[in-house]
Amino acid sequence: MLTEADQEQEDFQRFLRRVDDIANLVQGLNSADPAVKERTIAEAEKRLHDQETSREEESKTTVNRTVINTRASDVANAKAVNADGFLAILEKDAKERTKQRKRNEHLANALKEKGNDAFRKGDYVVAIQRYTEGLEKLKDKQELYTNRAQAYLKMHECEKAITDCEWALKCNEKCIKAYFLMGKAHLALRHYSESRQCYEKILQIDPQKETLFKDCMNEVNLEEKRMKDEERAMKEVQSGKLAALSIKEMLQKLDRPDQNILYYTGGIRLLTGAMKDCTEQTLFRTNNGFSILKDNEIVRRGFCAERKNAAEVDLSVSLLFLWQAVCTGNEENQHLLLTQPDVNAQLPKLLSSGVSEIQKETLALISLYSENENGRRLLVRHQDLTKWLQILMMFVKSTDARASSAMNILSDLTKEERFKTQCRVMLSTGVLPLFTQLLTSAKLVNQAALAHCIGIMGNLCADVVIRMQMAECKECWQACLKLVDECFDVSTPKYQECLFAVLGLMMNLLLESNVIIQRSPGPEFFTLLFQYFAVDISGRCMSLLRDKDGRIVTAGGHITSNYGIKTLSICTRSNRQAQEDLVKSDKRFSVLLKLLDSENEMIVGNAAFCLGQCLAVPGAATSLLNSNVVMILLKHAGGDATRTSVQENAAIALGKLCVAESRHIFQLRKLNGLAILNSSMKFIHSI
Repeated sequence: MLTEADQEQEDFQRFLRRVDDIANLVQGLNSADPAVKERTIAEAEKRLHDQETSREEESKTTVNRTVINTRASDVANAKAVNADGFLAILEKDAKERTKQRKRNEHLANALKEKGNDAFRKGDYVVAIQRYTEGLEKLKDKQELYTNRAQAYLKMHECEKAITDCEWALKCNEKCIKAYFLMGKAHLALRHYSESRQCYEKILQIDPQKETLFKDCMNEVNLEEKRMKDEERAMKEVQSGKLAALSIKEMLQKLDRPDQNILYYTGGIRLLTGAMKDCTEQTLFRTNNGFSILKDNEIVRRGFCAERKNAAEVDLSVSLLFLWQAVCTGNEENQHLLLTQPDVNAQLPKLLSSGVSEIQKETLALISLYSENENGRRLLVRHQDLTKWLQILMMFVKSTDARASSAMNILSDLTKEERFKTQCRVMLSTGVLPLFTQLLTSAKLVNQAALAHCIGIMGNLCADVVIRMQMAECKECWQACLKLVDECFDVSTPKYQECLFAVLGLMMNLLLESNVIIQRSPGPEFFTLLFQYFAVDISGRCMSLLRDKDGRIVTAGGHITSNYGIKTLSICTRSNRQAQEDLVKSDKRFSVLLKLLDSENEMIVGNAAFCLGQCLAVPGAATSLLNSNVVMILLKHAGGDATRTSVQENAAIALGKLCVAESRHIFQLRKLNGLAILNSSMKFIHSI
């Protein structure tokens, strides 16, 4: 049994332990480590909860004693007072910390904005100072760590940037910006594996960042390859290999100032011949080969001259040959070339120079970029491509290989959304007038290139702004119709390719016209587009789909029929005049009935659709009474075509036929087709 003195000593020791506990909690709450602070807060909350629970239990307990130890009661009261004091201290401290945090957060945000302003101005030292001051006010503000890391990267202090990113991730373990900047820092330190791991984390956190992930990984791969190439090239130089040494020597000779222009041209050609593989390309880069243009005034002046004499033309062609040799298959060299200001500015001018040799080699150089995704991105990133569609389209007038090269480049560039966006700028003022001119002079231009060009314009129509601008261009429609008319006079395969391409383009624009009509405020535009162009186009299509003997055109076979009937179905879909003109020109629907017998499902489906639209014209269904149209449509409605549109359109046309002229129902019954039509009722709910 404890004596009174022992009891007092035990109470005193317990009190000291409480004091130590409270001191540890306060110290933890003021810790600079966010993780320690978070654990301390959790511990304080737990103690508060335990104290509250203890008091509730004590209040529910009834002490039934006959003898009350007065001393024990005093000790209990002292404990209660200590507990209440502890809770009061914690509550007061929590309120104070909340107020102080709000004040600190306000100050930290203000310092962050000052740091951001300094960063934008390029004053990274001041930016780092402001971010650091902000972190002194608020230790767990993630944005201050990532912003300071970004500034450290600009100062090439990569280790510090990595440390800040690690602190940011302690604040927010899913901070994408921290992983992105850490990946950049590791890459700068040539820690390729660590850099890739950071970028992989980004994709794990947000799978929608796949494009960013690919770009970052590509950057790591290129940088790693660049370093390996340079190490290999350096070894060859150190080993005294003649080929490696000759690159350096030739570049040194080209660096001589004030020589005759022919001296530089000859040296450039010799250097081009020495480019055998990646090692020579790397030595060219590491020995400042790209500075030829920047540092040599005679070379620069000759290359940039607007009106070049023969020697300047020869020099420019030689440079273009050299750049092709050093950039083929070498993305690092491709990037460096485009970052040369004179090269960047001159490429569009060289394309427009009118000098066939210069144009040919410029196109060959640009093709190195356009034929792969990374190269196209370099072009889009470093070049203003606003006028390139217009410039490259001009080559359709060329009769040599330049036309094909230019169209291939354009076709590649249309894969980039940013290129399409840039094309919008000059489309109405520069591109469409030129395109219209090319269409109207089809006999005088490179027809294979023109067909390719029309197809490219069709691809650009995937952009809604471009499609709308083209659909609103009256001259473009007229030029397309003129080209279709000329195809009746010229039946060469190249002209047929132009025909298919222009029909495809008109199909795209006719589909857009429906949207435009809905937005158009007045009837004038409706009359212009639908009552004029749709009617004229449908007439041209009917002419294409039959010859003087009433047979389907077979030059190009199913392709002609396919494009023609699809365009015709669009024209007749919403235009009553086009429907009436078709019925008037072919009262017994001989063309459509012939198309319904085609083996091509797409042709059959569109022919059935077109027929269904035209049956709305009074008398049209009656004109088919003595034909086999019911049997043909019934065959397709109940057939097993892989395209469901064939069954659907045939069922709709058959239903409309019977509604418009009830006598067709007798033929339907005779063929036991009511069951088939009944099973197809789900397709004809709209008639």
